[in-house]
Amino acid sequence: MTVAAECANTRENDKKEAAEAASRLLAWYDLFARPLPWRVGPAERRNGVRPDPYRVWLSEIMLQQTTVATVSSRFQQFLARWPRLADLAAAPIADVLGEWAGLGYYARARNLHACAQAVVRDHQGEFPQTEAALRALPGVGPYTSAAIAAIAFDAHAIVIDGNVERVAARFFAIDAPKRLAHALTRELLAGIWPQDRSGDFAQALMDLGAGVCTPRNPRCQDCPLSKDCEALRLGFVAELPRRAPKPEKPHRTGNAFAIFDEEGRILVERRPEKGLLGGMLGLPGTVWTEQPALPPGGAWRHAGEVRHVFTHFRLTLNVWISTASEIDPQPEGMFLPPAEIEAPTVMRKAIDVACAALPPQSQPRDLKKT
Repeated sequence: MTVAAECANTRENDKKEAAEAASRLLAWYDLFARPLPWRVGPAERRNGVRPDPYRVWLSEIMLQQTTVATVSSRFQQFLARWPRLADLAAAPIADVLGEWAGLGYYARARNLHACAQAVVRDHQGEFPQTEAALRALPGVGPYTSAAIAAIAFDAHAIVIDGNVERVAARFFAIDAPKRLAHALTRELLAGIWPQDRSGDFAQALMDLGAGVCTPRNPRCQDCPLSKDCEALRLGFVAELPRRAPKPEKPHRTGNAFAIFDEEGRILVERRPEKGLLGGMLGLPGTVWTEQPALPPGGAWRHAGEVRHVFTHFRLTLNVWISTASEIDPQPEGMFLPPAEIEAPTVMRKAIDVACAALPPQSQPRDLKKT
């Protein structure tokens, strides 16, 4: 056999093995796919049910930096309020930001609203079907465009989230830090990614990473890819993927001022559109800095403190309370019953701390839960 013939034979064997691995994974997914509120499962797909691009897009935006468990219930709330893309596009941005409270990364909510409007305005209310066209929409990056293209339209798009990255790192034994491994991961996945059932294959990899090829204590004995897993063969599954050490998050402090009127309502202001928690309601307060924040002068009583962790820093927020009659001049804003305030989690914590510090006879009857 010539060298050229041997190389051709090797390529054919590689393709066959890749196809067999993909087939095993899809067969596993057919049996064990997670029932998720935004997902059209494999049995439904076989019966001709097609995914709704609106639901796929909404779930992918909500799942960015948020757990499946958190998103599942909130996804249903969003759909109940805005069942169609046109409904979301027509909603006031303040309502969308309020409904987003507790999901974090509020720029995603602003982009969500802008994207809905762009699809209605520029695409007659129908999501484009290619990665390139999807990536041109507000808030849709490389991962999200690939996920929507594959899951909603079954396009041959390579989808790499954290779970897929972990499965690939172990299957191919990619022993490199994340920032160096991404291109290689994409190239190697392209070699086993099937032309048919692209969306199911992407979701199968996600489910495998979530339930079997887990960060700790992976269940290799239950994995449909274990036969060809290089890291398992070499004996270092637990060490992959490689992670760079996480830097210590800086600590910031600030003050939040809770001003109550005689009806038990609390003064809130809308934060600037740009910046952290942009466009959301919250208590007036000081800038959050890395230096300890000084308490304010005047008729203030310390109600307690709130600790909250953001992506890039930790925050300690000191909460001070007073009454409208004691503060002159008052910050600009509006007085609202505490239970009716749709605020981000950190501000919700501060409001609850302020209300709890009031005398029993002055406390609002119903405090909104976080």
